[in-house]
Amino acid sequence: MKTVENGNNVLVHYKGTFSDGEVFDDSRERGGAMDVLVGNGNFLQGFESALLGMSEGEIKTVNLGASEAYGPVVPEAIVVAPKTAFPEDFPFEEGITVTGNGPNGEVTMARIVSFTDTDVTLDHNHPLAGRDLNFEIELLEIQ
Repeated sequence: MKTVENGNNVLVHYKGTFSDGEVFDDSRERGGAMDVLVGNGNFLQGFESALLGMSEGEIKTVNLGASEAYGPVVPEAIVVAPKTAFPEDFPFEEGITVTGNGPNGEVTMARIVSFTDTDVTLDHNHPLAGRDLNFEIELLEIQ
């Protein structure tokens, strides 16, 4: 029976949940399986490692602590910016994700935590930082 090795391209369905069971992502609900080049490093290392040795049709559950997933929340990644850094007619709303340019011109993403008449508090941490994650992975195909 063929099993997954580094360098294989595989097709998987997965469901990601938090420790309390809340679903944060589900490939079936999004309407498509995910293509993964195992060992390429484009996905969480723990997710890719869980694929190693799996065979087609196998279902596996993997639990990743925050440090194995998107890391801890980094307080220095939460910054205050002036509202004048945004377009004049920008519709500020807590919880939305915004993109902008960092100090060296790189594109950055952040979530608006709060705002006042003059300032905006932005969180540049990954939205899943600091969270333990569970994945139910179904290996559909080794391509």
